[in-house]
Amino acid sequence: MTRIKICGLRSEDDISYANELKPNYIGFVFLKGRARYVSPERAAYLRELLDPSIPAVGVFVNEPVENVISLLQSGTIQMAQLHGQEDTSYFKVLRDHCSHPIMKAFIVKTKEDVKNALNYPSDLLLLDNGMGSGNSFDWSLIQNIEKPFFLAGGLNPDNVSAAISLTHPFGVDVSSGVETEGKKDFNKMKAFVDIVRSQN
Repeated sequence: MTRIKICGLRSEDDISYANELKPNYIGFVFLKGRARYVSPERAAYLRELLDPSIPAVGVFVNEPVENVISLLQSGTIQMAQLHGQEDTSYFKVLRDHCSHPIMKAFIVKTKEDVKNALNYPSDLLLLDNGMGSGNSFDWSLIQNIEKPFFLAGGLNPDNVSAAISLTHPFGVDVSSGVETEGKKDFNKMKAFVDIVRSQN
């Protein structure tokens, strides 16, 4: 079964959509300056509104490790997604303090990028074209990868079926592809979820 992660939730409406559609994961973006940024306090409030069965993933870029640990230990998030230059020593500190799943994001442009990703000790990978670029990359680079990964970057209801057929990911991650004018669109979210689930 291909898992579904809908990232960049930031409003009560976003949470109500997720509660109805039941994606496997939702994502909170903790990078200040991003349009979808939520503060730790806002995320804790939204987590309270979210169906308890849906894990929340925190998206971080070079965040002080103690802040990530705090959000995991408080229950605001159930998984950390690292998008910066977090090296293996950063990962080890996180792992020493938390048993939660850790996902590391890598921008994929070459086979060497894929090799580097596979050498990182995270539980899961997220393979992307770039942080929030909204564009896809050459999916042929990641065929036949054995480590579980989320496919991200430019996914939407129109192309997610082809993406799954070609790459067989553990999961798919969508944000701007289910938005209209910068806000989550329930109909696009539902179309995306329905298409992914029809593939399983």
